[in-house]
Amino acid sequence: MKPIIAITTGDTNGVGYEVLFKALLETHIFEVLRPVVYGNAAVAKHHLQTLDEDHRNVTWNIIDTPEQAKDGRMNLIVSYPDNVPVQFGAMTDEANKAAKASLDRACRDLKEGRVQALVTAPLNKEALNGGHTEYIERIFGGESLMMLCSENLRVALVCNHVALADIPAQITEERIIAKMTILNRTLKRDFGLEKPRIAVLALNPHAGDQGLLGKEEQEIILPAINKAKEQGIWAFGPYAADGFFGSGHFKHFDAVLAMYHDQGLIPFKTLDMSGVNFTAGLSVVRTSPDHGTGYDIAGKNQADEASMRHAIYMAIDVIRERAEYDENTANPLPFIERADTEGKPRREFIDFKTTRYNENQNQ
Repeated sequence: MKPIIAITTGDTNGVGYEVLFKALLETHIFEVLRPVVYGNAAVAKHHLQTLDEDHRNVTWNIIDTPEQAKDGRMNLIVSYPDNVPVQFGAMTDEANKAAKASLDRACRDLKEGRVQALVTAPLNKEALNGGHTEYIERIFGGESLMMLCSENLRVALVCNHVALADIPAQITEERIIAKMTILNRTLKRDFGLEKPRIAVLALNPHAGDQGLLGKEEQEIILPAINKAKEQGIWAFGPYAADGFFGSGHFKHFDAVLAMYHDQGLIPFKTLDMSGVNFTAGLSVVRTSPDHGTGYDIAGKNQADEASMRHAIYMAIDVIRERAEYDENTANPLPFIERADTEGKPRREFIDFKTTRYNENQNQ
């Protein structure tokens, strides 16, 4: 059965509706999912009028619950009132409230298991008093990891939306190990990588220059890497960020753990502006385009939907990868420990079929 994907509309004065429509009206996308949009048809009409004729022909299937979603249709759960004013490019309280209402209703359905994944259109951080990632983490619990993904690069962050002046205090050995552990697990479970290689970036220029430009590398980051290795994580570094990206060294790794937001996202978006923001570490699947509200181009039919399209497809991919991983690891074979010919312990896995056969033969 096709997964039901919840899609929020984001800031009603931004490009959320535009990229959503352009992505969903692609010819083949309804073949792999049933989309449920959390928004409002009257508000959507304002955005549709700004698009070309190929993207204006939308007939909504208005539903009350995701279970009512139909194949091949643009399903809509009304999440905020018709009278939300659309003022392209403006930050307004009404737009913030609508964006939050859309997200809250979608998160409720995701928490109740009525949808299989959440894709969020961009909103203004004032709507949530912070970022999407932190807000969703509070709803679903646990510790998350902000991760930007493209075909050739994955970048995760130790610090998300943190003021630059506050970053050094948050770079601790425990925090780096925790983020690295989440990253290692998500690369295995959500991306199907058996032994992922993780590059860890330095905090200071030139990786601290042996302590001349800072001691975090020697006293915090390198010890964290070594402890991660002891836990079986293939971690390497710390690497000076400029040379690491400039030389293309990132191509030799499955993911990069950056210390802070701009250190990781500036090179990522320079290389690819159509990537996906994935919230790793949660019990649920959430993706988003890797761009903001686009106030400067809102209502001008200039927004590129590639990132939104990739976010939708990636949500489906993660659902499948996670289900396959969980099935394969749910019931590992039991084992017994026996001594080998030299007296060293070894694990011997039990095959119950063979065991039962041997027992019957001996009766």
